[in-house]
Amino acid sequence: MSKVVCVGEVMVELARGSDGRFGLAYGGDTFNTAVYLARAGVDVAYATALGDDTFSSEILALGAAEAVDMSLVPRLRGRVPGLYLITTDDAGERSFNYWRDTAPARTLFEAEGWQQVAAALVDARAVYFSGITLSLYSNQGLGRFLAALEMAGSTTQGRRRQVFDGNFRPRNWGGDLNRARTVFAEALKRSSMALPTFEDEVALWGDASPAATIERMTTYGLTEVVVKNGAAGALVHADGRTVEVPVERAVAPLDTTGAGDSFNAGYLSARLQGAGPEEAARAGHRLAAEVIMHRGAIIPRAIHEGMRPH
Repeated sequence: MSKVVCVGEVMVELARGSDGRFGLAYGGDTFNTAVYLARAGVDVAYATALGDDTFSSEILALGAAEAVDMSLVPRLRGRVPGLYLITTDDAGERSFNYWRDTAPARTLFEAEGWQQVAAALVDARAVYFSGITLSLYSNQGLGRFLAALEMAGSTTQGRRRQVFDGNFRPRNWGGDLNRARTVFAEALKRSSMALPTFEDEVALWGDASPAATIERMTTYGLTEVVVKNGAAGALVHADGRTVEVPVERAVAPLDTTGAGDSFNAGYLSARLQGAGPEEAARAGHRLAAEVIMHRGAIIPRAIHEGMRPH
């Protein structure tokens, strides 16, 4: 019960720099969060599937270098990880192109050894996943993943350990909103904490306000919901209270890639270490503000360590 297990996909990342050239890195929404959790001192493991190629080996090495336990990562012969390409506009807003249809991460819960991954989820201190995670799997894979979440929720620790970031991307669902809504609803029923982005909730559900997002999600039994709303801050519902937590300072972003992922890590690590919801939201804002001032989803370790109080 000591580890947080993050579930999803790590991809090869190509990001265009100011000189027009592309730099190679690795990232993926829940993997980004796993790295930032580990940097905050949280004992964290990552669950995905990779290939037997050089890029997959480098991803495993990156996770190990960041103190992320990569033992829940089967390697599939002849397969290679997905790839995404980032371009940013003058305001720092990013756009993505993906090549991931045959990525091994899609078969995590159908590959040999999936039972060990499911068992790790049941035994985890917390399970962190996203709407992108859900979009990866076939119906069989989804069924196995959701069953593991349900088993984790039936333990003595109750429903406190399943953390869901909506992170809705329409293209990942082939435009099938009904299927996305059905799958998201099943995930919400098995979650205790949600960390959605308001823009995504508007796209999927048509929510009129962050307060409407909270009202809808709490009907599924969630006791803690934090709605991220960019420069407008976050609306936090926890301990029976709903409060607005504004950003501490306005920044002009260089690259918004990883903003939500890093906020989630800042919030969740603070909560796991005993902070209250408002304090945790401020920690999330601080980390996200630093991340969006640098290119790429995962900022250099030296910069991150320089943020810590001495």
